[in-house]
Amino acid sequence: MLDHLTYTAPEPKVIQGAKQDWELVIGLEVHAQVASNAKLFSGASTGFGAEPNSHVAFVDAAMPGMLPVINEFCVAQAVKTGLGLRARINLVSAFDRKNYFYPDLPQGYQISQLYHPIVGEGEVIVDMAPGVARRVRIERIHLEQDAGKSIHDMDPNMSFVDLNRTGVALMEIVSRPDIRGPEEAAAYVAKLRQIMRYLGTCDGNMQNGNLRADVNVSVCQPGAYERYQETGDHSHLGTRCEIKNMNSLRFIQQAIEYEARRQIAILEDGGKIEQETRLYDPDRGETRSMRSKEEAHDYRYFPDPDLLPLEIEQEWVDGIAASMPELPDEKKVRFVTELGLSEYDAGVLTAEVENANFFEQVAAGRDGKQAANWVINELFGRLNKEGLTVENSPVSAAQLGGVIDLIAKGDISGKIAKDLFEILWTEGGAPAAIVEERGMKQVTDLGAIEKAVDEIIAANPAQVEKAKANPKLAGWFVGQVLKATGGKANPAAVNELVARKLS
Repeated sequence: MLDHLTYTAPEPKVIQGAKQDWELVIGLEVHAQVASNAKLFSGASTGFGAEPNSHVAFVDAAMPGMLPVINEFCVAQAVKTGLGLRARINLVSAFDRKNYFYPDLPQGYQISQLYHPIVGEGEVIVDMAPGVARRVRIERIHLEQDAGKSIHDMDPNMSFVDLNRTGVALMEIVSRPDIRGPEEAAAYVAKLRQIMRYLGTCDGNMQNGNLRADVNVSVCQPGAYERYQETGDHSHLGTRCEIKNMNSLRFIQQAIEYEARRQIAILEDGGKIEQETRLYDPDRGETRSMRSKEEAHDYRYFPDPDLLPLEIEQEWVDGIAASMPELPDEKKVRFVTELGLSEYDAGVLTAEVENANFFEQVAAGRDGKQAANWVINELFGRLNKEGLTVENSPVSAAQLGGVIDLIAKGDISGKIAKDLFEILWTEGGAPAAIVEERGMKQVTDLGAIEKAVDEIIAANPAQVEKAKANPKLAGWFVGQVLKATGGKANPAAVNELVARKLS
């Protein structure tokens, strides 16, 4: 991507305290649910919205003697995600037991990867504006099983547990502390979501909890981050606090803003930041303490005795790499370099994989810029107004392409095309047939157009004198001719004839 488009890094977010300026340092741990029909260590369904405890295998319920069996497809999905983030794939990885009190994980421990993750270092380019992007380094991606769901609002005296999510495969994507502002943090999560949706490895549905983020926030004095980069010493970055389970891009930004100001107030008052895990309360717009932050040894990690080290072959990884789809950054570059789109338009069209696919169908064999204008301005504008997406658009890619073909052939003008689009939206049908049946084809007969021009000029002698004195007023005659012909006259021909006759 960077070979074709030049980027500069955005400035770090500076927060003005009562005594001095402070800078933000942010790292994220994103938990992405693997798009798979079965769980990580059992064949139970991962379907969302089922009756509580209806998607639970014996191993998920930790029944005695039940042993986990690795789901190869989940491993392939993790490898594909790593390749999409330009990361190193580890041919040997291993699973550990993370011991902690999980009321909604019957085993009493989580099977995860700490010391030997399946994916190593990678990177993500986060676009902030045309020509401005942040490079965020990925430290690792490891596979782990999800916990169930505790429900506390069904009975005033009891809590209930739904184990349907228990054992569902998660990819935990851990970034370096490279993010320098709330907007960047949200954009980074959005970019990860975009890449995984293109890959088909996670559906990115944050509302259902399929994509969640733990946000690590600290503040430091200006210049301290540069010292960290030089030395690798994290102490320059200040003590971090982790905000758990964020599933909204807007709330991520709000939580970071609040947490940063909370830490600044403590530091400027002479206090000390305690490393801890916090939760964000969106109703009150503040974070609150959840528990002191555990270190790895507090979880008593040890290799899972029921699972052998996971060994994969380079040939298998190469096969996955060969089947990779075009990723959003690559597609964006192609739209700019081959179709002549602006970087902004290319970014809009590649934001969602479904939108990009729709646009490519419309643009196939047609002028890319014209196709982009119709998709972004007419279609997306109407879809947004109606609260729809391209998947349930009343106008198909083939229909919209048909409208553009009619414009290119000269059968209809831009104005008629908009009327035709409205008919397609409300009634459907084949564009060419509608134009023929309803007499919408524009008039290209120069004789007929010239007759209309002559009639308008003859009927408005005073306006003719004004237009001769000020040629800009010729547009009035063009409008009158188009009005007289019901918008069917070819606008280019009308403009040419009016200009010739007035001169």
